Amino acid sequence: GHPEIFPLVFTTKTQEIFNCRVEEDVTEENCFKLIKKEDIIQDLKTRAAISDFHPVKKVVLEYPGEELLVVFDAKFQYGQNFYLVASEEAKENLLKPPETAEEKEEKEGNEETEETLEVHPYKPPVPRPWVSLGSEKEVEEESVKDAVIKIKYMISRVRRKFGAPITFTDKNASHVKDSYVECTSYQDKTFSNKMLEKDLGIQVVPKVREAGTQTKWFYPKNAATQYFPRELSNEEKEESLTSEKLKDFLTSVHLRMEIALQQNEIMNPFFDDWKALAEDESSPGGKPDVSLKAYQTFSDLCYLKDRTISCVCWHPTIYGIIAVSAREQLSSEEQFNLSDKSLLHQSVIVFWSFFDPIHPQLILECPEDIYCFQFSPSDPNVIAGGCINGQIVLWNISEHQEKLQNAKTVADEIKMTAVNTVNASILNIWQYNYVWGEERQITQVQQSTTGPALVKYCTASSIQDSHKKPVTDIHWLPGDFKDNGMDATSENKAKICVRLVTCSPDRSVLFWDVPASDLPEQPPSENVKAENIFHMPPDVPDTFNHLDLCWKPLIKINLCESDSNIEYSPVRISLRELHYHYKNSENTLEVPAKDSPYTETSSPSSKNLKVLENISTNFFVGTEDGEIVYSNWEMEIDSDSAKLKHTQKYTIHTETINTLQRSPFFKDIILSVGGRNFAIWKEGITNGPILQSSCSAGRNTVGHWSLTRPGVFFIGRDDGNIDIWDLLKKTHEPSHFQNISKSMITSISPWIASPKQHFLAVSDDLGVLHVLEICQTLSHASKSEHADVLDYFEREVKYLKHCEQEFQEYQEFQAKTELK
Repeated sequence: GHPEIFPLVFTTKTQEIFNCRVEEDVTEENCFKLIKKEDIIQDLKTRAAISDFHPVKKVVLEYPGEELLVVFDAKFQYGQNFYLVASEEAKENLLKPPETAEEKEEKEGNEETEETLEVHPYKPPVPRPWVSLGSEKEVEEESVKDAVIKIKYMISRVRRKFGAPITFTDKNASHVKDSYVECTSYQDKTFSNKMLEKDLGIQVVPKVREAGTQTKWFYPKNAATQYFPRELSNEEKEESLTSEKLKDFLTSVHLRMEIALQQNEIMNPFFDDWKALAEDESSPGGKPDVSLKAYQTFSDLCYLKDRTISCVCWHPTIYGIIAVSAREQLSSEEQFNLSDKSLLHQSVIVFWSFFDPIHPQLILECPEDIYCFQFSPSDPNVIAGGCINGQIVLWNISEHQEKLQNAKTVADEIKMTAVNTVNASILNIWQYNYVWGEERQITQVQQSTTGPALVKYCTASSIQDSHKKPVTDIHWLPGDFKDNGMDATSENKAKICVRLVTCSPDRSVLFWDVPASDLPEQPPSENVKAENIFHMPPDVPDTFNHLDLCWKPLIKINLCESDSNIEYSPVRISLRELHYHYKNSENTLEVPAKDSPYTETSSPSSKNLKVLENISTNFFVGTEDGEIVYSNWEMEIDSDSAKLKHTQKYTIHTETINTLQRSPFFKDIILSVGGRNFAIWKEGITNGPILQSSCSAGRNTVGHWSLTRPGVFFIGRDDGNIDIWDLLKKTHEPSHFQNISKSMITSISPWIASPKQHFLAVSDDLGVLHVLEICQTLSHASKSEHADVLDYFEREVKYLKHCEQEFQEYQEFQAKTELK
């Protein structure tokens, strides 16, 4: 409705350059800031596409005035924290709003009144006689007067009886009639209250134990503080300066002092000891800075408009590259009911770069919306993702690795090209037509150097053997050993990740095997047949062509207890770091002497495989109903499925579990987030969580451990806030919270760029990705923090065991009491 207003996002750097810092230079009351046009043009030349004025560059250049008005939008009325006024008329209306009709009438009335008023000389008031108007009669009528004549009594006694002696005698009361009257007690109904209903409450209390303690008493001592320096008198100063002793001392040390100064062997007289003591306190007032500073914001009108970001992942090896997946904006109830629907939109994974925040660097094509995806730890060019329809998809971006590494150079070239030529070239698309097994090239169009490359997925799993509902969690399982296919086991020194684990609300957990790309060569006839049936585009590696639409899971775990028929709908899973080794020969499964890792197999099928009984298969699962399930699974003989045994269920959360993550410092500590609270678990402790938060006012939507501090984790909420918890400071409430967005937080992902630079990627429900820089207080741990956090967890475990022991003793006491 306002074409002259353009919303803008000002980062902290831009606010410092143009002196429009929030809550310092501009506030909600004083929200206007005039910026010279030439300063903005200079910033566009200096920072180019990174400048926050780059989206409105054309508007700035065509603006007729010398100064542009920038307004601080504290309530995000136009969607961002600032907006630019692009016309002189709107600028004057905002700075000098026109007077309303009421104000004009009031102003004209005041002018007329001033004209009609005349100045008269002061005359003292003259007293006048009182004139009765009948009010005294009303006062007389309302006054109270005595209307009844008072009776007077006079009691007298004969004068001679005053002071006469008195004699008392005994007399029997029965001899005289009516001489004795007994006043017996009786119940007066006037003052009796009838009890119609009586409420009575009884509460059982534990055993009462009295204990006493005495604090240590210290003997009070007098103390004094000198707050004024003691100085010598003028006579004493004169005597000291003129004394021969001082002259002899200065003469003796003069040469040594001169040599020490020349060799710079004395201490630094300008060294500030107080500043050195508080080098970690970066903010004034002695309080540490625990804020998250805005570093970059990414959004796209083509791929992310009216969509919510479902997953965020940093590139493991390339600086400043971050990938996001988006899905439809659905409610929590609709998220798991659309797996069979075909939505009319383009599903992609978008790659962004710090060096070019406007243009995406890479686009991964997806068959359906992606709920979660992960880079392979051993080969970052391989990406696995889970779709809304339950399929697992693989991409290989090795052909575009050089482009991502040279994102900064490409961004500079795009800026130069955009200045010189607007429409440089067209997208380079190769179209092929297959007629009778012959490949014919139809058209070739030049590829644009400014547009992102579109990468097709290499393979997708079989729809019949995939999940029946959306894939909500996916993890790569590392491998240390491999099967050489000749009845022997050899070490996999490359430690290539070749297995995936996924879960879905369809009550199943699937293990997937990704075979090696160097498969045995097929006969020539088979190669010709495969080429005639299927051909990939030229920019897609044929690493996993043999798996497309025929890829099946290796193991399937049915989360249903056979004894009690209890079904679980997992949305998050957390496995131990124990990996297994499969061997096809003689239908057996062998495990090395040390921890058995997952390894690369020569066949994607898992039939005729067995699991040894000494393998630990414990895992945590967070369900759709807010339950935490701790169980283990065992393989069924001659089957691809597994069943649960020894299941333990905990109902701590009231809504769907959205986070189930192990601590990067303690592998047996797990963080679970769901509903209005979170909990911290320790594997092996079956009594419950070692820490459980109280219910918050809003819903917790996501959580993540800090990568550098053992006791710090971040919690995202539905009101757009980020809660920062530090277990060494507070355990009952967050140590700090900060507002990031006006919509719900959907994903959190920290990243360590360098020892001095740490980032936190936060996405919201509006399709905007916020990259925040973590301050030094939240990113640098103290020397003893790891030991202190470990000691805290051990104390909580001891307290939990102590409570369970007391409860058992109380139950035994109650049982003995009932028997007696």
